[in-house]
Amino acid sequence: MPNADTPSPAPTAAERAELALDLATRAGRSLGLQADEPRVLHNVFNVLVHLAPHPVVVRVPSPASGPVEEQAAKQRRELAVAGWLADRGAPVVGPSPLVPREPVEIGGRSLTFWEFVDETDPLSAVTDPEALQKRFVEQTGLAAELHALLAEYPGDDLPVLSPVVPAVGRTLAALAENPHPLLTPAELDRAREEYEVLETLVADLPARFPGARLQTLHGDSPAYNLLRIAGGHLFSDFEDVTRGPVEWDLTLVGPLGIEEYERVSGTRVDRALLDVMEGARYLQIVGALAFASLKPDLAPMLEPAIDQWRARAPLSLENLG
Repeated sequence: MPNADTPSPAPTAAERAELALDLATRAGRSLGLQADEPRVLHNVFNVLVHLAPHPVVVRVPSPASGPVEEQAAKQRRELAVAGWLADRGAPVVGPSPLVPREPVEIGGRSLTFWEFVDETDPLSAVTDPEALQKRFVEQTGLAAELHALLAEYPGDDLPVLSPVVPAVGRTLAALAENPHPLLTPAELDRAREEYEVLETLVADLPARFPGARLQTLHGDSPAYNLLRIAGGHLFSDFEDVTRGPVEWDLTLVGPLGIEEYERVSGTRVDRALLDVMEGARYLQIVGALAFASLKPDLAPMLEPAIDQWRARAPLSLENLG
């Protein structure tokens, strides 16, 4: 998720792509990559640029990703974890071996360089709801294998649930300064109260959930951030890498996904903890309204999930655990 320091006015998609191509190409050339045929692969918040003909993809973050120093610190954690996994033969999109595993600062952005992979069965091509559900269930099972690998990562210094605390606090603060019409003042107050509950929880999660096992996590949704390639799959986009309970990575996958995860992992998912983590995920979605000015169609995309947040009982210390 982007940081709440959203610029105004927002550039158009074409302007965003043009700038990303320029930054990625210049950064690549500074590292000896003479990309003669750069092309944009993805352009939403972050922009992905393939430095063709090199097998290298550059991620150019949105200006909403915060100060460049914060971008770089977060990216170093991502590169460390993804690189550690790649070095052990794990099915991940790894850092590019053609350049150092370090972010490159240019034009007020911090860029990272990744291996180019040829995706053979993109998720966007799946239009049948039943087929889509089946795919997510299968990919949630694959996430169990990723978690088993991540459990061995020596990352005790990783922050706990950093996509929630402090990230959601920043987005809610931005909404307080620049309210979005989709949220009433009372709803924003509720969101900020729920965030205070989550701050207390994250400060000492084992006290509320003694059975919770903290480990390195993907941090977003590994079941969603998975690319199908010839002969297998690769997990990608470890931008939100963090420590926490596996339940955070399993939010919103649905009952069938949870059952498949338990079958593959041989472990039980804590339903009470999962419910709290889903409350935190919904709150993250509410906070994402802070970025609506960056993407005109974002608010309508978020609205169904925000309606589900409204329908939930508010998070409180009394209903934790």
